[in-house]
Amino acid sequence: MGSIPDRYTRGLDAYASQFGIPREDVPGWFAERFGERFTEEAINTAGGAWPANDVLSLRDRSLIVVAALITQGGVESRLRAHVRWAIEHGATRAELDALVTLLAVYSGFPRASVGMEVVREELDHLEAE
Repeated sequence: MGSIPDRYTRGLDAYASQFGIPREDVPGWFAERFGERFTEEAINTAGGAWPANDVLSLRDRSLIVVAALITQGGVESRLRAHVRWAIEHGATRAELDALVTLLAVYSGFPRASVGMEVVREELDHLEAE
């Protein structure tokens, strides 16, 4: 699995990619918002959750996270970032559309419809860039 310093480094890389900020800015970004203790845990956890070479591809992981955030509800700001990351990891508009439509059946239309609004807004933003 790798050592703790390796996990921390992978976590820095994951958040730098997700937030579009330099790796060295990640700890400060987190600490400013959530404090030092949370920062350390979040970065180490991301390093374990987002390994580059694993059974699940980064694309697969991104789709799973998008699904989890939609079913959780109330985390639209986090969902926006993960939709962008899913596209970066190779997911398509059609796949995200199908994913959210399927979630409507299993998690309910209210949460899925909010998720679909966020997904479509982010995709429209990405296409406009």
